[in-house]
Amino acid sequence: LKLHTSFTRTQLSLPPLRPPTYIFYNMASVVGGKGSFMLAAPDKEYKMAKFEIGRPAPGPEDVAIDIVYCGMCHSDLHTINGDWGNDKYPLAPGHEIAGVVRAVGEKAASKFKVGDHVSVGCMVLSCMACGMCDQGYEQHCFKGTCFTYGATFPEGMGHDDCHGTPTQGGYSTDMTVHQRFAFKVPEGMPLEVAGPLCCAGITTYSPLARHVKGKKDQHVGVVGFGGLGMMAVKIATAMGAKVTVFSRSTAKKAEAKGLGADLVATSDPAAVAAMAGSIDTILDTISDNHDIAQLISTLKPVVGTLVLLGAVAKPHALPSISLLFTSTRVEGSLIGGCDLTQEMLQFCSDHKIQPELEVIAAKEAEAALRKLHVGAAGAKRFVIQMDTLNELTFCGQLTASFRCIFGGKGKTAKRERE
Repeated sequence: LKLHTSFTRTQLSLPPLRPPTYIFYNMASVVGGKGSFMLAAPDKEYKMAKFEIGRPAPGPEDVAIDIVYCGMCHSDLHTINGDWGNDKYPLAPGHEIAGVVRAVGEKAASKFKVGDHVSVGCMVLSCMACGMCDQGYEQHCFKGTCFTYGATFPEGMGHDDCHGTPTQGGYSTDMTVHQRFAFKVPEGMPLEVAGPLCCAGITTYSPLARHVKGKKDQHVGVVGFGGLGMMAVKIATAMGAKVTVFSRSTAKKAEAKGLGADLVATSDPAAVAAMAGSIDTILDTISDNHDIAQLISTLKPVVGTLVLLGAVAKPHALPSISLLFTSTRVEGSLIGGCDLTQEMLQFCSDHKIQPELEVIAAKEAEAALRKLHVGAAGAKRFVIQMDTLNELTFCGQLTASFRCIFGGKGKTAKRERE
């Protein structure tokens, strides 16, 4: 998920968050627990340190997973630096998780077995009973979706040994998660690929499955050609669509052509005007404010849809007259439900779709975060090989502000500086 680095709920005209809105589950740490390790940010800077925590034992519907790889996403930046309101530290981000099942609850045994390759994405629980969940839209759960990191584990959710601790993500050695939110990695798919697909893959696959898959003669536009845009091109092409990339310049034209796509520079008004009324669906991956009126002009009347995948601080200026006279649509899209995520993994396996990635050691994660922060990573996904966390020794020092990580409420965990 890509969001602008400085938006506030007030700027977006959203109501204030209320504590009951979200439920957080199973990615938390056990109060007083030990035996697991995480690579976490001690504060809003990107200085990463190794911490010891405890994970809950799997309940009847849970699976315990030894994490092998975890991809790095721009969402990790926004959560670490407080852009999204996080104030719980140390924080281990990471929602592009892939690993091996270590233990299975009795009710999860029909779906998973020890040794299975699995992945986990941006959410780890929903109510699983409301209309949205019943229809496979767990990310839009009426009673609250549980996202993978950056929240406080509540009381009364079946793992009260985790009550009061922050949920911690995939920059860690292991995790416990409800079986519904763990996905089987298709046979032959490299584990390092599976995690990023559960973020960038499902974010782009979801709207394409909704608007493009199974239809003939589709023309898809992709705005932005970074990691998310490149995944959109690969998936749309595999669905048989003609694809046009919209980029600020023609610098990436050869790269787009290599993936079977055309490229139009948005800085060239004549080139954009030549596309008028020709595109069925546009996926807009840009998270900075930009002119969407020129994009809407390229949509086919009546059937054309612009799908926004990035949030921006300043609301877009909608060309209402153009929308009225063409009956085109603008919509948002947030990841995808559990069944669709499993479908996406199989689709990507069948079509040999993989993100561009680089596997790194845990000690390189801080530098990778800083590259993401300044936009120097390009379309490449950094993926941490989590067993390299063993190479790190404890560094930094916990203070009174770091509570409920190793000890109970009000207690402070202490360790020596390296």
